[in-house]
Amino acid sequence: MSSDGDNNISMAVAVASCVAMALFYVLILYAPTVILRLPSPSSFSDFMIRRFVCAAISTVVSLVFTAYILPIKSWEASVILGVFGIRTDHLWQGVVYPLLLTSLIYAGSLVLNLLLLLESCKESGGGCSFFTKVRSFVQAIPACITTCASGVSFWRNLVVAPLTEELVFRACMIPLLLCAGFRIYYAIFLCPILFSLAHLNHFREMYIRQNRSYIKASLIVGLQLGYTVVFGAYASFLFIRTGHLAAPLFAHIFCNYMGLPVLLHPRGKGLVSAAALAGVVGFVTLLFPLTKPLMYNDRTNNCPCWLGYCLWH
Repeated sequence: MSSDGDNNISMAVAVASCVAMALFYVLILYAPTVILRLPSPSSFSDFMIRRFVCAAISTVVSLVFTAYILPIKSWEASVILGVFGIRTDHLWQGVVYPLLLTSLIYAGSLVLNLLLLLESCKESGGGCSFFTKVRSFVQAIPACITTCASGVSFWRNLVVAPLTEELVFRACMIPLLLCAGFRIYYAIFLCPILFSLAHLNHFREMYIRQNRSYIKASLIVGLQLGYTVVFGAYASFLFIRTGHLAAPLFAHIFCNYMGLPVLLHPRGKGLVSAAALAGVVGFVTLLFPLTKPLMYNDRTNNCPCWLGYCLWH
């Protein structure tokens, strides 16, 4: 990829490519039954496995297509992977710091879980200490992971969806937009809009499969789209600031695992709300300091050119 700052992709081509990848990501999910005329899957697991395959195909096609139209001068594997933010250098920074930053949004949820754990100790009649509960919880983690990993929902929410979505909507789209000359803020907010379009199929599932009313399905999907746009902007921000795909990927997995942040709970007696507020303040305060580009790169000229183009000083 050229590093002289010239834009070798027109804005129209970049936007059209991003829209095409977003539509392809969604439409291919219906290809087995609509285009290939395959029989309906016999179980939910078969249904999801079929979707996993479709999402994987869409992701590979998008990666190849993006690599083809980007002005990449070297076809070395390390260079191409670096363009997509797949790097091994500064990997722990790309995982740990964004995770710590993201966890601040869930300060209320984490405090609530701690309170519930303490309440469980009290209900046991003092027969066990808090540390005994914590130790039992830690010891149960391997069995819990094994049980969860055997379920298709685990693979959908914590593996396939985060990985394919981040590869397509961050690793592919953001280099295209930035190399086309879009300003950083435009790229940050344009990708989430396209990212939200990939979730419009949820309306069909709620309205037809779950037999919800049109208004109720619209309200639920509208809330989901709003949350998706906000998270998508944050994920795009992390990707641009760090140049690491691992940053938005692990934040995505963490958010999928935690669900919506808890801001208020009757059992918290104000502690949950106070923790949530403190978490938001901490998040806003540390958003830029914990994502300084030079924390994730030794030198600017070692970064992919699109990252060097948008380093924020």
